[in-house]
Amino acid sequence: MKITVIGTGYVGLSLATLLAQHNQVVALDIVKAKVDAINAKKSPIVDPYISDYLANKPLDLLATLDAEKALTGADFVIIATPTNYDEKTNSFDTKSVQTAIKESIQYAPEAQIVIKSTIPVGFVDQMTSQYPNARIFFSPEFLREGKALYDNLYPSRIVVGSFDQAGRQFAAMLQQAAVKQDIPTLFTSSEEAEAIKLFSNTYLAMRVAYFNELDTYAVSKGLSSPRIIQGVGLDPRIGDFYNNPSFGYGGYCLPKDSKQLLASYEGVPQELMSAIVSSNDTRKNYIVSQIKARAVKTVGIYRLAMKAGSDNFRQSSIIDVLDRLAAAGQQLIIYEPNLQAASFHGQPVVKDLKHFKAQADLIVANRLSSELSDVLDKVYSRDRSHEE
Repeated sequence: MKITVIGTGYVGLSLATLLAQHNQVVALDIVKAKVDAINAKKSPIVDPYISDYLANKPLDLLATLDAEKALTGADFVIIATPTNYDEKTNSFDTKSVQTAIKESIQYAPEAQIVIKSTIPVGFVDQMTSQYPNARIFFSPEFLREGKALYDNLYPSRIVVGSFDQAGRQFAAMLQQAAVKQDIPTLFTSSEEAEAIKLFSNTYLAMRVAYFNELDTYAVSKGLSSPRIIQGVGLDPRIGDFYNNPSFGYGGYCLPKDSKQLLASYEGVPQELMSAIVSSNDTRKNYIVSQIKARAVKTVGIYRLAMKAGSDNFRQSSIIDVLDRLAAAGQQLIIYEPNLQAASFHGQPVVKDLKHFKAQADLIVANRLSSELSDVLDKVYSRDRSHEE
């Protein structure tokens, strides 16, 4: 098979690496630095498994900026371009996906187009109506940043929005490339697959919001949040996982997917979906109020990434906290070693961790690190490993 993957973020690059074990894969991107890195067998994103496979596995993988070269002769085209949520339209911005579909039809009219980008429910049906001769289906991804290839090698499930032979062939390619055997595999309509993606991520957002609101309650009542969470999690129906309090759910997927699902509910009775979306702002405002109550001169923001082991700042909850504090007039400094600039969102970046610790009267950390073990007395975090 010749497989073209459009987009080399976490989704695209992990799939390109995975499928290049058994197929000829061409990765298409618009960023030269990323293309050059992939061709030099180096990962342009932080993902240990991708780095290892690129450097040490025999992969048939080429990256290019040339759409015609990438797409000509492709049997499958996998679209993995970003779809940010547009607050003005209450919908995903699918322009990059639509452009990729047009290019695929132009250069590979016989190819099966598989959309991996997160899209609104009904998007594939719209594209099929617009391009009646194109073969398009949606297959959601369920990957974690920093562990994207691992999650493709050991997938929890494979969902393919197609009942056709091409859908079964695509599922077989994913199964063949995985290490895990007997992977639960579900075939649905594309519209059902689109809904599965949004409902899955909105449930995860709900779980984060639930334990964050539990934490808010515990702090307000002078109770031990970790002990309450431990007791709740001992119920096997709930489980002791995905329950560590934070400054809010963030990252590239949960905020936008929950908002998109809520927008899809127009005309459908609901209460919970609205609460899941609004609870995130409530939590961030509460965190800001707790920090402001310390009444310190300089607040240090420790790291901007959404979670440990990631270099991605997109939609990170601590950035919203930072912006709210800045709007309230709080003096701030930032420590983020992945930032090259001298400032971020108008706030100074301190490059040296020792100087950062010395200058900050209070250090705000969404997630704790051993780097802060010597200054825990002035750290504010809701990380479960640090009970104040």
